Amino acid sequence: MGKYYDELCEDYRFKEGMHTCINCGTCTAICPAAEFYRYDPRKIVDTVQRKDDDEIEALLKSETIWYCGECMSCLTRCPRKNGPGLVIMALRKLSTKYGFFTCSERGRQLYPLSKALNGNILKYGYCIHAESFTMKDHPEAGPVFAWHLDHREDSYARQGANYMKPGPGAMRLIAKEDLDELKAIFDVTGGTEWMETIDRFSEEKAREMGMTMDEYREYTFTHCSPGHFNNEE
Repeated sequence: MGKYYDELCEDYRFKEGMHTCINCGTCTAICPAAEFYRYDPRKIVDTVQRKDDDEIEALLKSETIWYCGECMSCLTRCPRKNGPGLVIMALRKLSTKYGFFTCSERGRQLYPLSKALNGNILKYGYCIHAESFTMKDHPEAGPVFAWHLDHREDSYARQGANYMKPGPGAMRLIAKEDLDELKAIFDVTGGTEWMETIDRFSEEKAREMGMTMDEYREYTFTHCSPGHFNNEE
């Protein structure tokens, strides 16, 4: 076996997701991502099963492993109860560990997503929060949502929320001691180390691309080159 395959075998998601694949292609037939992206979970599992380090490293550096939406439709339909989506999760973890995620456009999006989602959890206690949501980053939200952002306290109050205030209720202010506990959980479980790994490799890639980290964050969050979708020539 190759080094990468051995490391994958240590991931509990890989153990749960790779059993006795017969390459029937049911996972690809049911996969919502495969309908839109140039993505074939059957081929990914086939590649991994060959246990070839060069082939697996090419996967870790590719766009392919970042197309999966992790919906797990594959697991529900596989006649052998394999879960290509779980295999993808293990591949993404390995790609992050070695910094290979910065080799692909979709992989580089890991940086702005980590900053936004993990940052919100540690700062507010929520993975998505109105205080960090900007129309500049999400113009697709439209003018109605922009109005609600400008009038967020009134909008939340009319829905019965306790927006950014102490006490019970939706969108309440999370106490500092609870946020400190969240940070401790990140520290103990490896989440903090994982965020630092993403930051370190992303900073190296930003320097390589001649960008500041703010420029890199915006570019990776908004830029989409041709060639990702099935309907493209």
